[in-house]
Amino acid sequence: MIKKISDKDKQDWQKFLNSSEKLENKDSINVKFSKRYTEKSIDLHGYTLDEANQKMTSYIEECYEKGINKINVITGKGLRSKNLNDPYQSKDFSILKHSVPNFIKGNNQLMSKIISIDFEAVENQSVGSFDIFLKKKK
Repeated sequence: MIKKISDKDKQDWQKFLNSSEKLENKDSINVKFSKRYTEKSIDLHGYTLDEANQKMTSYIEECYEKGINKINVITGKGLRSKNLNDPYQSKDFSILKHSVPNFIKGNNQLMSKIISIDFEAVENQSVGSFDIFLKKKK
């Protein structure tokens, strides 16, 4: 099936070609944004809560020293956590997705190196990661 171009579409196209208006280069916007952060990721799947907290402490310190300004922390969504089957454990704070950012938030030494933690991603049930934005090393 061959579809013909309408006269209006032809006129609109000609008008566009004759205009001096420039289209924004969307590729250059993405390049600018991607250069804005030096980013690293860490995957905490398989870690216990204590191991994850220790790993995050050393990882944040290491990234801060190296001038990294964004850390993507992959925790998983917590949907298959064995803690969900234990009525004596909190389903919210036994899962790494919730407990790791709360551990970091409660650690003044780490928070002195952090601009912000993306708690919106932590609270979003469909997201299994969150970002930490680090300050520049003094």
